[in-house]
Amino acid sequence: MKRTLLVILAIAASFYFGYAFKTVITKQTNQQLTIKRVTGIGGIFFKCKDPKKVREWYQKHLGLNTNEYGTVFEWRQAADSTQKGFTQWSPFAQTTKYFEPSTKDFMINYRVENLELLVEELKKEGVTIADKIETVEYGKFVHIIDIEGNKVELWQPDDMEFEKLGQQIGSETTK
Repeated sequence: MKRTLLVILAIAASFYFGYAFKTVITKQTNQQLTIKRVTGIGGIFFKCKDPKKVREWYQKHLGLNTNEYGTVFEWRQAADSTQKGFTQWSPFAQTTKYFEPSTKDFMINYRVENLELLVEELKKEGVTIADKIETVEYGKFVHIIDIEGNKVELWQPDDMEFEKLGQQIGSETTK
């Protein structure tokens, strides 16, 4: 009887520890699979002949609240509608070097949640990281190069600081 009880306890313990081990491994694997990458569009940047005239045209004809940098679109975050989010729209001079090494006339900025973790994953995947992560008061930035040579900007925003910066320069957002 004691021997049967010990065998049953041993089998039960094996199942328990096996289940616990599987749960830990599954959580670690799921964490790797659920790393948030892009969460939205952070900005649209494009080259043009005369950025000032382009900003004025968009202000007059499409109602954008432009400033010397373009405009900022203000929106509410889906996960928490009490939180604002922002997307930058900026025309650049045709002669800008900011898009290099890309030869394209545009660059897209994507919002991300955890830039350092994402950059580590992108490195493992062989993605070209064009520069080092730069931290400023309104977030962190890095540039990558996509499969066709387009320079892509990744931004981990601090939306509260971004909004404060806009208020300091007297910039109205486009809502």
